[in-house]
Amino acid sequence: MEPTAFAFDRPLFLIGTFPVTAGHLVSLAALLFVLLAIVSARRARALRADEQTQQLTALLAAQTEMQGRIAAIADVFGTRQAELNQSLSQRIDGMTHRIGASISEQTKATHENLRRLQERLAVIDNAQSNIQSLAKDMAGLQSILANKQTRGAFGQSRMEAIVADGLPMGAFAFQSTLSNGARPDCVIRMPNGQPPLVIDAKFPLEAWNAMRDAGSPERRQQASQSFRRDMEVHIRDIASKYLLPGETQETAFLFVPSESIFAEIHEHFEAIVQKAHRQRIVIVSPSLLLLSIQVIQAILKDARMREQAHLIQGEVVRLMEDLSRLDERVRKLQGHFAMTQKDVDDILISADKLTRRGAKIEALELEPAPAHQGAREPIDKSDRTVDNRIGQLKLRVVDED
Repeated sequence: MEPTAFAFDRPLFLIGTFPVTAGHLVSLAALLFVLLAIVSARRARALRADEQTQQLTALLAAQTEMQGRIAAIADVFGTRQAELNQSLSQRIDGMTHRIGASISEQTKATHENLRRLQERLAVIDNAQSNIQSLAKDMAGLQSILANKQTRGAFGQSRMEAIVADGLPMGAFAFQSTLSNGARPDCVIRMPNGQPPLVIDAKFPLEAWNAMRDAGSPERRQQASQSFRRDMEVHIRDIASKYLLPGETQETAFLFVPSESIFAEIHEHFEAIVQKAHRQRIVIVSPSLLLLSIQVIQAILKDARMREQAHLIQGEVVRLMEDLSRLDERVRKLQGHFAMTQKDVDDILISADKLTRRGAKIEALELEPAPAHQGAREPIDKSDRTVDNRIGQLKLRVVDED
């Protein structure tokens, strides 16, 4: 038998009726390898699927836990949100109430302020109307004072009103004539035969108005010099015309019909005031003239009292006589009252005795008759007995005179 060579296409063994060769084995091995690879791949894939499933399960569990936490957080946030909304609502309500109350108070205060403002505006309107009327009066006064004759009448009327209101009739005279033919504006008669006091009511107002209306310092200086010169001339005229020895007082009054002008003169024109004092001329304002009139009124009253002193003394003497007679009659009446009081006291004593005796009579005691009529008891000198059919009435009388 010849030896056979090894070949792949030569069957090594038979599987049933199918011959198995080396190529078949290789193919089978390769197929087996592929199958193993496929199985390994499937196992790996299954392992990865298991791992993915586990991871997905863990992820789902984590997601579920996260959803629970989110739900809890949502509940907490919802509760907190509700509490926050309630707190905000309460605060907003409180703030709204406070704002409403504040607005109401502010409204009331505003209405009150508006009411007060309206009242003040009404007062201001009234004052404005008064100021307007006063401005009209001042314009009229200015027109009056612009005229020298009218201005003199204005000062004369104010002076006459002050004098007539302060002094009685007969104590003054207006526009009386002196021995030199001068006619002062007012003469006040002094008591005790003293010479009268002269009052002049004319005042140089033209220079004063020019000084007040001056627009520049130069014009004001010129107006001041003119006013000073007019005042000096007027003071000399008063001293020469109205100061007559033995006929008038040694002092005369120069009446200024305005307190403001009087103050300006004493503040800025001291030289004029001093010169008037040296000339025995006193510059007086309405208030000073009123004070002087009151002093003169007191002097006149004192003089009238001294003139009537003897009459007062006679009345006092007669009053003392009447008082003496009244004292004598009162003393007599006092004696009568004393005697009457003594009689009344005696009457009261007798009435008291009668009252006591009547009380003792009311307190009588009834005693039964004794058993033995024959026996006689000793009789007390201070007792008296009275018998009757009922019994023996014993009356005890005690003299207390």
